[in-house]
Amino acid sequence: MRQWLRALPTFPGPLPEFDPGSAPTDPVTLFTTWLREAAGAGVAIPHAAVLSTADEHGRVSGRTLILKDLHASGWVFATQCTSPKGQDMAANPYAALTFFWPAVGRQVRVQGGVGRLFAEAGAADFLARPPGSRAACRTGAQSQPLGSRQEYWDAYAQSLAEVEADPDLVAPHWAAYAIRPEWVEFWQATTDRGQVRLRYTAADGAWTSGLRWP
Repeated sequence: MRQWLRALPTFPGPLPEFDPGSAPTDPVTLFTTWLREAAGAGVAIPHAAVLSTADEHGRVSGRTLILKDLHASGWVFATQCTSPKGQDMAANPYAALTFFWPAVGRQVRVQGGVGRLFAEAGAADFLARPPGSRAACRTGAQSQPLGSRQEYWDAYAQSLAEVEADPDLVAPHWAAYAIRPEWVEFWQATTDRGQVRLRYTAADGAWTSGLRWP
């Protein structure tokens, strides 16, 4: 296994150049540029990220979800507040997002405090989803034991009928969250494997930035 893993290719060439000396003064601007470039390079689902949380005992859990917005409140995503990640964030309001775009050899890490946005933000996110997604979000208790696939499909069919009957129906436990980063780090692979790491750190309402050792 070790030999097979080491023989797997990593990043294709050529890779984009990244000059940290010409980087913008805030991470939101650079992230937006990198996200659009990843999409332009054909990266599948470039707005997908791994959300890492920890419970009250420090046990870490990770899962992939979709970035829903990016603004002054932070990096926004949505989930059921009763889900395992929702319970983690209630007990330990600190989280991280990791974006990885292998086609361009880039990774972005976002880490900081996390909190729920106003109920209106969660409702708006829920109602923007297609009917099938809304129905699935209202079906059962996320991550709880499931007796059979048929049990799921029966519950889903009922939920879909309710959603189609009332397009304004919102899942009661659906919520939008925002990570307000303490730091955001940009990582660029290079053909010589030297790597470039630039970290933005929040301080007194402003951003400072500096290089990190690979």
